[in-house]
Amino acid sequence: MTMWEMLAVFVAGVSAGTINTIVGSGTLITFPVLLATGLPPVTATVSNALGLIPGSISGAIGYRKELEGQRPRVLKLAVGALIGGLTGATLLLALPSTAFETIVPILVAMALVLVILQPRISKAVQRRREHTGVTARPDGGPLLFIGLMLASVYGGYFTAAQGIIYLSLMGMLLDDTMQRLNAVKNVLAAVVNSIAALFFLFVADFNWTAVVLIAIGSALGGQIGAKVGRRLSPAILRALIVTVGALAIVQLLLR
Repeated sequence: MTMWEMLAVFVAGVSAGTINTIVGSGTLITFPVLLATGLPPVTATVSNALGLIPGSISGAIGYRKELEGQRPRVLKLAVGALIGGLTGATLLLALPSTAFETIVPILVAMALVLVILQPRISKAVQRRREHTGVTARPDGGPLLFIGLMLASVYGGYFTAAQGIIYLSLMGMLLDDTMQRLNAVKNVLAAVVNSIAALFFLFVADFNWTAVVLIAIGSALGGQIGAKVGRRLSPAILRALIVTVGALAIVQLLLR
């Protein structure tokens, strides 16, 4: 890897750490850069997963204020994320590299629709709860657990736009602010990246130079993303999610 390539990977790591903390989809920045340096797709995916761990942890720490009072919810959902992440990492090595290329843009598109409609749907759900006298479950119930676990399978496989899928599911099934849900998203992403990376350490090839550069860059980006993201209003955050998600779909379709 040349000096210019190393610089490009580092900058991509900073950018990915920032965007992952605010929205998600940072892999759509780092993955093409790693491929451009000559790494094979699976090696690039594994190196990227390892490198993004510090960024995910950094982003979660940056959102620690928004995590207050959410410990039971986070612990329960993290179990599903762990199971899903390990399953996805296993599938990455077992399935052809093109296995998810068809379904991923569809998943992201569905998630964006949910993000756009979430305020209206949440109001409708709230009115129904008031009419029936049923209160919202603080952990989202079995539906959210299963949904996030399945999203984590995809996250362990590739990670691109997994944060958008997380936010869409939690926005539909949890009665909470976007910023607090974003904080939970960062923790779940850290869990998925970490369990997938631990699995890859023992069974897959990766590039240490790329891992270190992305790790340092994403850790820095995680702090930047936390400072910027927590200042965004729910409307702006939702608009940013939709914009990044739309760009993600375009890039995934053009790959």
